[in-house]
Amino acid sequence: MSDVLANKRVVLGVSGGIAAYKAAMLCSRLVQAGAQVEVVMTEAAQKFIAPLTFQALTHRPVYTDIFHIPEGENIPHIALADTTDLLLIAPATANTLGKIANGLANDLLSAIALATPAPLLLAPAMETDMWQHPATQSNVAKLQGWGAALVGPAEGRLASGATGPGRLAEPEVILEMARVVLARQGDLAGRRVVVTAGGTREAIDPVRFVSNYSSGKMGYAIALAARDRGAAVTLISSAALPAPLGLEVVPVDSARAMLAAVLDATDQADALIMSAAVADFRPVNVAEQKIKKKGETEGMVLELTRNPDILAEVALRKRDTGFPRVTVGFAAETQDVLANAQTKLERKRLDFIVANDVTAADAGFAVETNRVTILATDGSQTALPLLTKREVAEEILDRMAKLLAGDQ
Repeated sequence: MSDVLANKRVVLGVSGGIAAYKAAMLCSRLVQAGAQVEVVMTEAAQKFIAPLTFQALTHRPVYTDIFHIPEGENIPHIALADTTDLLLIAPATANTLGKIANGLANDLLSAIALATPAPLLLAPAMETDMWQHPATQSNVAKLQGWGAALVGPAEGRLASGATGPGRLAEPEVILEMARVVLARQGDLAGRRVVVTAGGTREAIDPVRFVSNYSSGKMGYAIALAARDRGAAVTLISSAALPAPLGLEVVPVDSARAMLAAVLDATDQADALIMSAAVADFRPVNVAEQKIKKKGETEGMVLELTRNPDILAEVALRKRDTGFPRVTVGFAAETQDVLANAQTKLERKRLDFIVANDVTAADAGFAVETNRVTILATDGSQTALPLLTKREVAEEILDRMAKLLAGDQ
């Protein structure tokens, strides 16, 4: 597994704002992700941070002058424009946004922006009044209309001491958005993938519920991996995890809410990967108020009823409509893992199922690794070694992609 940024050539444009110091952290993160980073600084940017900082981080020369042609190189704004995979400008000041939006090219950075066919990612940073000015908003809307991606600005304390929108997005957020933009050319580009994650919660009263130990980490790993391969991803989640950038997140709580969301999202989907741990049962009656303890020794009987079987409902719809084209299930078991998974594979008419023993300390719920066996309809069983959940996600997506390719 490699980062989508690995071996990509990224031109990092740094324009003149106090947030330029954060560009150094962003540059470092890009290099650590495996990108080849070429830094281009405006004259104003050099008032805030020295080119030497970026040279030390990238081990490459920093470009600052449109009229300087390094020995043995082509004209910089043409050479960089033609060879880059992504033009990322952070911070993008109001002045820089205005120049690019109006086709001006009076410095190296704006000339590259005008000359490159590569995708453009802008991370604005400026005072709130400048950001909210109609001229800036018009320029941003024009650039987005041309296909430029935008990340931020964030809201918070600004250089003036005021608080409001205009802060440069944090480096990790910009990095994630760079992955989203670059992923548009991945092997799953044009595919719609639905992923479920987390353990559903079935209410007992306003403060209690029946659930399980699922953290949602496996589902989130699959959703992020699919996003980074270019898919349009819908993540249906009951997990209390941060919402990832670049995909649609549909929050749910109960099994019935998840069923409704899955049926809606998979109407024309290429694939459903059902990694959520859905509660099989729910309380028959849900108290409107908190159930109070009546005595020190008195117990409570909770009557349960079956929840709808989401994958069974999907199988019926797939039989009638053909969607989703590929259906993948999970079998989180504590005994007879492969036998139980095989039964589930057949009963729910899945294309393949991912089975694991959740009693294992390094491969159960809420850990970063997993050890799974993939069972397919042709009778094959592929046991994978202990892997990170992201690596398991890539294995699942590899198999899903092959099935989709064969379905064309």
